[in-house]
Amino acid sequence: MADPITQSAQISSSQGLNDGHPAASKDSKFSVHDLVHWRDPKKTGVVFGTSLLLLLSLAAFSVISVISYLLLALLCVTITFRIYKSVVQAVQKSSEGHPFKALMEKDVSVPPETFRKHVDASLTYINRALKKMSRLFLVEDLVDSLKLAVAMWLLTYVGAVFNGITILILADILIFSVPPLYEKNKTQIDHYIDVARTQINATVAKLQEKLPGAAKRSKAE
Repeated sequence: MADPITQSAQISSSQGLNDGHPAASKDSKFSVHDLVHWRDPKKTGVVFGTSLLLLLSLAAFSVISVISYLLLALLCVTITFRIYKSVVQAVQKSSEGHPFKALMEKDVSVPPETFRKHVDASLTYINRALKKMSRLFLVEDLVDSLKLAVAMWLLTYVGAVFNGITILILADILIFSVPPLYEKNKTQIDHYIDVARTQINATVAKLQEKLPGAAKRSKAE
């Protein structure tokens, strides 16, 4: 039987592990939801600023030019740092070696298991999208196909006003601005959404009653 001091040490160490685990788990679970809700302003600011700058660059230059400039800037930084460290080592007569040695020794290859995992996850979404498209374009449900037709018709007007990059810039701004605004005014926004949903459902129900095959569909349901 262990003495009281040993038992106390074991209990303290187990409590320390248990106390440290949630913190590590919490740090590792920083998700996209936390990102768009500005839980960590520094991380969100970096992501938002970088994505917006990239999209604005694509709006002003071609994709090839943006990628070339980014890679050229990265090369300028690494080459300059490499030359600087070489000069410092020559002056100080030190033998520190390559300044990027630690990074060069890291394994950057993608494990086959990780690749297959992501491929399988993507395949699930692709198959679901293909099944949905087949159902819509082959008019399994007339109302759903008409909704898609109306949406595509409206998008033709959107495309006439905005190009793809402009829409992406607006989407990027909305993604990082709407969630915090919704969180602050959740009650009022939910009320208006419920009112709009009720009116839309009532309109769709009236259309379904007048469309051919609605009676058969309602019986099947």
